[in-house]
Amino acid sequence: MMTGMLTGRALTGAVWLVLSRFTGRFIDLFTLVVLARILSPADFGLTALAMTLISTLDMVLEVPIIQALLRRRSFDDEDLNTGFTLGLIRSLVFVLVILAAAWPFAQLYDDDRLLPLLMVLSVAPFMRGISNPAMVRFARDLSFRQTFLTEVVGKVTAFAVAVIIVLSGGGYWAIAANTVMAAVATVAGTYVIVPYRPRLSLRRFRQFAGFAGWFSVAQVCAALNWQLDRILLGRHLDATSFGRYAIASDLSVFPTQSVVGPAMQAVMAAFSSINTDPARMRTAFLKAARFVMMVSIPVGVGIAVTADLVVQIVLGDKWLPAAPILQVLSLAVLPVAYHQVFASFSLALDRPAYLFQISAAECLLRLAAIPAGLWLAAVPGVLGARLAVAVVMFVVYMAYVRRLGGIGLRAQLRNLWRVVLAAAAMGAAVTLLRPVVDPVLPGAILDLAVLALAGAAVYVAALRALGIVISPRNRFGLRDG
Repeated sequence: MMTGMLTGRALTGAVWLVLSRFTGRFIDLFTLVVLARILSPADFGLTALAMTLISTLDMVLEVPIIQALLRRRSFDDEDLNTGFTLGLIRSLVFVLVILAAAWPFAQLYDDDRLLPLLMVLSVAPFMRGISNPAMVRFARDLSFRQTFLTEVVGKVTAFAVAVIIVLSGGGYWAIAANTVMAAVATVAGTYVIVPYRPRLSLRRFRQFAGFAGWFSVAQVCAALNWQLDRILLGRHLDATSFGRYAIASDLSVFPTQSVVGPAMQAVMAAFSSINTDPARMRTAFLKAARFVMMVSIPVGVGIAVTADLVVQIVLGDKWLPAAPILQVLSLAVLPVAYHQVFASFSLALDRPAYLFQISAAECLLRLAAIPAGLWLAAVPGVLGARLAVAVVMFVVYMAYVRRLGGIGLRAQLRNLWRVVLAAAAMGAAVTLLRPVVDPVLPGAILDLAVLALAGAAVYVAALRALGIVISPRNRFGLRDG
């Protein structure tokens, strides 16, 4: 039976985190809608190319301060000071690396505009590195309303600045300003909500070192996993084509980043509270994994079968060549949701080494598959490689769940097969309905709304027919019929 920590405060915390991230991502999406209609795909391509280096270094140099504090049973001001100091060191190192790499990067991609763009964009990771570590107190209490407030204020501020710049003729600098201002305003908000006067200290460094060591090594592989295709395509595509690929890739991860990612912090806290009871951990993982996939799979399938409508509504007609890219990538990112549950499971059991092993395996697969796909068939080859790697990695995730939690592959498949079948039924229904609905309805928005409602109805009905009932009275809203 699932522990009470996965209900009550844990679920309330998860709701606040999901609401926070979803609201923030909705503001990001609205910002994208505005900017995409004013700027060109080439503008987005240039910024996305700069963000390739920024994001890669940001992931490689990430120091998991909050995660390291959250997994401990207690902490004091000295721990917070050490966490802040580590974050500051990380931020300073990040800026120095960018200063050293900016000119060679601009020369490699033959565009001098990248040099000042990289300098400006580096402000965002610097600010995130010095975020208030005392916010972990709210996370420990599973109270995430404060996170909601800081993130939403940051996103609204960034949107306002971006709109002012783009309407003033600032071009692609509006995209950069949106990224930077979101980080600046959010971090400032953390110090307003939790008054904390940081002091430089490394007295508790050893207590961070073991956890951060494995995590940092894993992040090197994770950075290559997420950015390898962009690094390669940035050299082979023009700015317009690369911009379309980058934005389609960003849209494909919207559901995972908006809903699943933020909920995992609350789930990790809940896992940590029962990590001495293997039976409860197994039950908790299966229920959390099924709930997460029950949300992620239908959304990914739905985007895949309506990708052209999504692109037309969100980005406009000039972005329609990105629709086939979004169609494939929305399916390729589905296993990521399962990995996020496993990551929380692994960290709660103090096995960060497993995350490194998984990232290393995926890195090797991508290093083999993506360059081969690019060489054989350009962008379609890269898309096929990403889809193939996703399938293989899902099997790897299940194998590590069995290794860590003693949950067999058959048990994991039994846990998910009905969700997959219901999503497949939904996808088939929407695909068959489109030739009937598309010619009749007057616009893309109404078309997508009707298809989404019909798909949701088919999905829920299929779940019920297969024995999964959505009920607010049950944990995670589920019970088996």
